[in-house]
Formats: sequence, C-alpha cells, structure tokens
Amino acid sequence: MTEFFGREGDDSASSRSPGRRLRSLLPVHGAASRALVLRLALAVLSAVAVVGALVVRAEGAGAQEDRPRYLAGATVSAHAPGTVAAMTSRDPTAPAPGIHVQRAGERVVQPLPLVLGAAAGGLLVVAGGAAWMSRRLRRQTHGLRPAELRRRYEHHDAVLHAVREGVLVISGDGRLLLANDEARRLLALPADAERRPLADLDLEPRLSALLASGREATDEVLPAGDRLIAVNVRPTAPHGGPAGTVVTLRDTTELRTLAGRAGVAQERLKLIYDAGLRIGTTLEVGRTAEELADVAVPRFADVATVELLEPVLRGDEPAAGPGTGLRRLAVSGVPQAAAIYRVGEDLRFAPGTPMATALASGRPVLVDDLPRSDEWRRPDPEDAQRVLDAGIRSLIAVPLQARGVVLGLANFWRTGSAGGFEEEDLAFAEELAARAAVAIDNARRYTREHTTAVTLQRSLLPQTLPEQSALEAAHRYLPALAGVGGDWFDVIPLPGARVALVVGDVVGHGLHAAATMGRLRTAVHNFSALDLPPDELLNHLDELVTHIDTDEAGTAEAGANGGDEGTWPGGADGAADGPPAQPGRTGITGATCLYAIYDPVGGRTTLARAGHPGPAVIAPDGTVSFPEVPVSPPLGLGGREPVETTELTLGEGSRLVLYTDGLIEGSDRDLGRGLDLLRTALAGAADRAPEQICTAVLDTMLPEHPSDDIALLVARTRLLDPGRVAEWDVPSDPAAVARIRSACLRTLESWGLVALSFTTELILSELITNAIRYGAQPIRVRLLHDRALICEVSDGTSASPHLRRAATTDEGGRGLFLVAQFAQRWGTRYTPDGKVIWTEQTLDGGRPEPGPDAADDILDQWDDVPAL
Repeated sequence: MTEFFGREGDDSASSRSPGRRLRSLLPVHGAASRALVLRLALAVLSAVAVVGALVVRAEGAGAQEDRPRYLAGATVSAHAPGTVAAMTSRDPTAPAPGIHVQRAGERVVQPLPLVLGAAAGGLLVVAGGAAWMSRRLRRQTHGLRPAELRRRYEHHDAVLHAVREGVLVISGDGRLLLANDEARRLLALPADAERRPLADLDLEPRLSALLASGREATDEVLPAGDRLIAVNVRPTAPHGGPAGTVVTLRDTTELRTLAGRAGVAQERLKLIYDAGLRIGTTLEVGRTAEELADVAVPRFADVATVELLEPVLRGDEPAAGPGTGLRRLAVSGVPQAAAIYRVGEDLRFAPGTPMATALASGRPVLVDDLPRSDEWRRPDPEDAQRVLDAGIRSLIAVPLQARGVVLGLANFWRTGSAGGFEEEDLAFAEELAARAAVAIDNARRYTREHTTAVTLQRSLLPQTLPEQSALEAAHRYLPALAGVGGDWFDVIPLPGARVALVVGDVVGHGLHAAATMGRLRTAVHNFSALDLPPDELLNHLDELVTHIDTDEAGTAEAGANGGDEGTWPGGADGAADGPPAQPGRTGITGATCLYAIYDPVGGRTTLARAGHPGPAVIAPDGTVSFPEVPVSPPLGLGGREPVETTELTLGEGSRLVLYTDGLIEGSDRDLGRGLDLLRTALAGAADRAPEQICTAVLDTMLPEHPSDDIALLVARTRLLDPGRVAEWDVPSDPAAVARIRSACLRTLESWGLVALSFTTELILSELITNAIRYGAQPIRVRLLHDRALICEVSDGTSASPHLRRAATTDEGGRGLFLVAQFAQRWGTRYTPDGKVIWTEQTLDGGRPEPGPDAADDILDQWDDVPAL
C-alpha cells in the first residue's frame, strides 16, 4: 500500500503515481471519503466471497454428478482388457491406448469468466453509488470531519437548550419542528409538542395567529399566560433552508417593570429640568410660588400648595419656629373656590401635624395613607377631616430651604385614584422644593432690595407738592417691576410768584440710581435757590454729573487695583445684589432733565432740556400740541454744547404735561407710537383736572409689565390777577423815592395790607435808594399781591449787594441788614438786562407789629452789624 500510494511527504515521481491521484480523489480524512472507501472494500469482499462460493459450489456439484460415472467407469475399467496388465506394469498411470479421460475441474473453470465479469460489474455499480453518496454527504457536511461534526452538534445543542431565549422552528405546513427548553418554559409546551400542529398546542390566540401567519415580526410584545414576551419571526427559506419560520421568544415581564421605572425616572428628570426653566422666571415671591405649584401638578401631585413665612413676603430674613405664621400664596389642582385654604389666607399648623413637623425639623414628611394614619389627625381633627373629605389620600410636606434658612412649606397631595406617595418620592419632592426655594430666596432678596430702593426713592421724591398759586399740579410715580430707577419730578416755588417744574431720569436701576437721583434733585433745588435761568441751571447740573461720574470711576479703579473689595450681599450663594466694582466703570453714564419756569404774571414759560422728551401742552380749547424745545445732549456725557431755551406763553387753564421716557417708550411701542398714544389720551381728558388727566394717561399707556420707571407731572396754569400787580418806573433822582414810596403805600391800602405799610416803606426806601445810587437805568419797582407781598426793585447792572459787617464809625452799611430783618425772605436774581432784588413778607406780618421805635430797638441790640 505504501509503495502504491507513495509515502507521506514524498515529492518524487512515485508520489505522483496513480495511487496518489486516487487518494486525492478519495481523501480518507473526510467522513464522506471514509464512507466511500468502506463501501468499496465491502463491495470487493462481497465479490470475492461470491466468486469463492461459486467455485466451491461448482466443485461440489461436479463431484456429486461424476461419482456414478466414476463408479461405472471404474467398473468398466476393472473388467476392461489390459487393466490387470496395466496395474501390474512398470507405469500403472500411463494411459492405456485408446482411452481419453476429461478432468472434472475443467467443468468448474469454464463459467468462471462469466462470474468474474458479473462480480466486476456489481463492484462498479456499488463503487459508483458509494461515490455518489459520498459526494452528496460531503456537500451536506461541508467537508467537516466527524469529530468536528460531533463537536458542533454537541455545542449547538447545548447552546440551544441553555440560552435564555426561546427558539422555535416551524415547518411550512404549520408544525412545530423544534423547541428549546426556554421556549417550552415560556409557552408551557407539552413534552410531545414537536411534530404537532401549532393549533394543537393551546397557545394564546394572538401568539398562535402570529406564528401560523408566517409573517415577519420584530419584538412584538404579546401575552403568554401571566407573562409578556417579545416575539421575533423570520422565514428560513431565504437562507437556503426549507420553507418555514424560526421564532425567538424573550421574556419582557421584568424588563417592562424596569422600563416603567426608567420611564418614571426619565419623567422625573424632565420635570426637574422643566422646573429649572419655569420656576423663577420673575423676581416676585408670589409668582415664584405659583410657578412651583403649577409645575408639580399634575405630573407629580394632584394638588400642590405653597405657604411662605410672613417675613419672606416683606423681603426680611425669616425665622421658623413653633406657631410661626404662614400665608398661602399658591394652590394648584383645585379651583380656588373649592380649596380648603384659599390663596392669601394666614395659616398656623398645629404642633404634631406633618406641616409643623416639616417646618420644625427641616426635613420632608411623608404620610402615605392618610385615612389609616391617626397621628397626623390627632393634633387637628377638624382640618384633617376636611382634607379627607376632599378625597386626599397621601401627602408629602417639604420645607422650602435656601442657605440653611426655612422660607416656607410646599405640600404635595395625591387622591386615591392616583396612588399614594412612596419613600422614593421623598427625594424627588425635596429636590423640586430645593430648586424652588433658591428662586424664592432670590425673589425675597430682590424684594428686600426693591423695597429699600423704593423707600429711598420715595423718600427722595416730593412727599407733597409745595403750596403756590401759580399752578394746580398733580403727579404720578410708578417704579419699574424690574427695579427702581432714577426718575424724579419736582415743583419748586421761585421768587416773584413763579414756579419751576422739573422732570428728570437717571440711567440705570436700583439703589445706585435712586441715590444718584436724590443727589441731582438736591442740586436742582440748590441751583433753583440761586434763581438761575433754565439753561444755566442745566449747565451746572451737567458739570455736577460729570464730577460724580469721574469720582465713581476713580473709586472703582482704586478698588480694582488693590482697595478693599468687600463682598456683595448674597454673592456667595445666590443672585448678588449687584456686581463688584470693575476698572473703568463710568458710574451713572448719563442723566436727562427737563426744566421749566412758569411766571403767572403774563403766563410766560421758559423751558430747556438735556436729552429728555419734550413737554405736551393742552390749550384751553382742548388742542394738544408738542412744542419744539431744542434738545441738548444728556447730562454727564461730556463735550456739552450750549443749552438753548424756548419761551412759551400759556393762557390761563392750559395744561403743561411733563413725563419721562418710560411712559411713551417700551418693548411694545417706539417713540412715535408712544407720542401718538399720549396725544390721544390727553385729547380725551382735555377738560379734566390734573389728577384725572394723570389717571387717564396711565390707564391708556401703562404697560402690563413696565420695564422702566414712569414719572408724570401735569400742571394747570393760573394767571395772577392784574389788579394784584403794580409797577412803577423810577427815575435816577433821589427825590423820586418819596413819590414812589407814597404810591406803594396807597396800593397796599387798596389791597388791604395796611399792616405791612411800615416795613414795606422801610424796605422800598432802602432798595430804591441803593438802585438810584449804585445801579443804572432802567430802574423799576413792582409789587405783587400773592400768597405773600412781593417787592421787586430792578436795575440795569449785574452788581449784587451783599451783607457785610459795618464798623461802629461807618455812617452806612446797615440798610440791607434792616431789609433782611423785616422781610421773611430776600434775594437777587439776574436777568438779561440786569438784576432784580426782591423781598417777601407774609400777609399777616409774620413778626410782631413794629412801632416807630422798632428800628432803633433793633440797632441798640447790635454794636457791630453787617453793613451794605
């Protein structure tokens, strides 16, 4: 065999012998090849056995047939002549002459070729059949060795029965061909389920219909007894197999439970995210509490209520304790009319209730089954029964805490239909309340700052308008919801029965803007006391704002370069009240102002403005106009141009309307639209009093959420009765003093002011004499009978008299001192043509009635007095 097939690894010519080629055609390593060789060997052995059997049988049969013949022949031969001689001869085996003997074996050999041919044909048939079967078997087993086939079968069989996924193989005619152990467990299949039709397996109707349909399916969840299984169905024909389907089954009962929990967790995360977006959109405590209640219902609770401690509502630091009063600020989930406690009610929870316990401990309290719990009902049975009657069955009371301070309480309620709260809900409720508490605390601190700023703002604004007779005035001031700004208004009485009207606006909001507004308002009062015209007053105000900006910028830069930085309130754990100073901070960055002076003698009004909206005027006939007033740049911006003034003559009963830009501008309208609305509002209220005009304007123009302060000032003009005005021209002659003095006394008598004759005569004598001696023409004297008696002496020079101390040897210098003593007020104002020295005396005298010796009595008290 070795020589025929060649040795293993031999590359010689003998290795390429026909035996090697035969071995290549019939490899003995494959299962199919081994089967072929075995069949060939069996065929050869069968052929050899058949031939041998035939030979043996042929010999036996020939011997049986020839035996009689042999006996007969032997008998004949024994009696034949020469037999005895042959037997006794030297060669008994030599044939006798004439006698021929045929061997019996020849008869056997004669049919042997036929037998061998038949055996060879049979062998060829067997070999061909074996080769064909071997090829088919090799193709079906993919040339795998038996050991590999056995290993794979054992492995696949183990996997099929050990995998935690059911597997079914179903034939094309709807019979179950194979089911693994998991499929039997999931479907509760009987032991003899294989080879049976699906209709006989008592499966769930929907599952049986799906398996019998043969359609593809992917993770279809169907019931199977008390389980839910995910079913996948795929046909086997496209993959080279017979028509049928393979089905995989996966138990999703626990997965569904886990998926439900994951869904709840995902919903909770989304709710927390939404809470971060929806809670704290404003800096109003009440609105923030409402946002918390609205977020919780219905995604977490059926009913939610929020109660805050009383100090929180005022912006103060709260302190929770036994019996602490709370106010309900929000209810969600039930109508207000059906709520047990309504919004705005003051509450006090009895000790031992879940709410009181949560406030005292600072930890959330859960009562999962209110009807079965007696502890929470015992402290307050009446209110507890009201809760149960409302259908409430479960409660979580969570304290609202920020920076370790309890601000209030959030209560989450569920009805019986929704299922009670569980322990795992506590953490979520606490997280939701914590986020809301931060927003509420920010709103509280803003409320504190806002209240402080509003208090400061209102303290700096006029509390009441001063008494004067030139105007009937009304005003409104509304702080912005986003923060107090720097808007202000003022009505300032001026000498000569005149009145100054002021409206201004400081850029920015908060305490800084309010404080700066107070500084500017004080400055305007001071400049007005100097009786400056509008243009000069605004120039001085601009310089002041510039100095304020420069000082604050220097302070901010010094602080940034190593000064005491300080700490802003709340900067470490909440929204800061304001940013720290930064290098280059420019302070106010500007302010605007409109300043007008109204003179009731003739109705002349002088106006000037710096970056501020112009006024509106309602004429006596109801016509509304916006007079042109030259505008100058806002205050404090530097590079100031000369301020221009405008003069208007207003008839009696005209309304002068001054306002800030917050009234006419906003996010919903521009300047032009705002002015049109203002014109419409004023035209509709043209015949009303200033108070009614203010109300009508705000009703028409006030936005729902003002983003800027609004200051509004409406003044109806009056004219001084001409019969209460007296004027005289004074020549430059000292002799004229007596004549003018006499005329003035006659006028006082006609006005019923005889009691003021002596002091007025003394004051006029001094002022007229000084004007003649030191002044220049034109010299005029004017008396005004208003709320006081006003004496004015004007001349053409700008030199102003002033008090000075006169020596004992001086002959003069005491006249102005006498004027200051007898007049309630006195002063000097400058005009384009010179100056006016004025005095005011109360109509009732304001002082003890002076006698003839009053001047001497006063002088006797002073050894050394200021002199003119």
